[in-house]
Amino acid sequence: MLRPIQGIFQASEYPNLLVGLDEPDDAAVWQIDEEKAIVITTDFFTPVVDDPYDYGAIAAANSLSDIYAMGGKPFLALNIAALPPNLPTEVLAEILRGGAEKAREAGVVIAGGHTIQDQEPKYGLVAVGFVNPKRFFRKGGAKPGDLLTLTKPLGFGTTTTALKRGLAKEEDVSEAVAWMKVLNRQAAEIAQQIGVTTATDITGYSLLGHAWEIASLSDVGLRLHFDALPFIRGAKAYAAQFIFPGGAFDNRLYFQEHVRFDPKLSEVEQMLLFDPQTSGGLLLAVDPAQWQIFEQAAQNLRQPYWLIGEVTPHGVIEVD
Repeated sequence: MLRPIQGIFQASEYPNLLVGLDEPDDAAVWQIDEEKAIVITTDFFTPVVDDPYDYGAIAAANSLSDIYAMGGKPFLALNIAALPPNLPTEVLAEILRGGAEKAREAGVVIAGGHTIQDQEPKYGLVAVGFVNPKRFFRKGGAKPGDLLTLTKPLGFGTTTTALKRGLAKEEDVSEAVAWMKVLNRQAAEIAQQIGVTTATDITGYSLLGHAWEIASLSDVGLRLHFDALPFIRGAKAYAAQFIFPGGAFDNRLYFQEHVRFDPKLSEVEQMLLFDPQTSGGLLLAVDPAQWQIFEQAAQNLRQPYWLIGEVTPHGVIEVD
């Protein structure tokens, strides 16, 4: 699909475009001057939950997440929406209100956007932020010995799929929704303060897919400890019923060749790590010399975090 446009834009012709044409990352970065760069991204998707307000808020948090994953501070957004004409106006208004109030919480103004009619709702944002061009996060740059920390639990994909099938418990859905609505702002700010340079957010490619992006772009390996991984309540029970979105199987097909699982891990446990996430947390590679400072800052601000593994020189992802 992209082959016809290959070569139209050459990175050498756009020296101010620091990220966007060569190695893949979470957002494009355009340098304005020595101290400021623009970060820009976009994302939108179909509903993952039933409540329209929650859907709008989750979609906005997810769209803004890529700015935080680059170490940036979002300030401006545009709505992107495809809305079915047969849905009540009140439902459509709640989607937009959820997005607007989440953006306001982030200190972001939504200054317009574009809508079309479609058979299934789709909503998200174009998000713009600022970042210091000398201090933004990349997927590449992790070093052997760095500690891997995750700032939200896993299991959103299997839980929301159970919801679509009418099999999810209300309390499990409520927990998933609460986590998906959390902004990655505070986690990114702490990472900026301690000088983290390698980060990404965990979304559709799953923990293992996004972890592999860090490993491959950094030319390193990763070791993840399954027992250290956090999961929301109910996720393992739905996984045990093999309730996964289709993307989980795509992720396994594409990324499994880069992963070495401990034989003790069952197929269900393995599949949980290929589970696509919506508005997931940040995966950070933290210099061990900065770990205590990171922990103290996170604890002071009540920022959740889990130490889930470390960077290795092996060139594969090991899960034990």
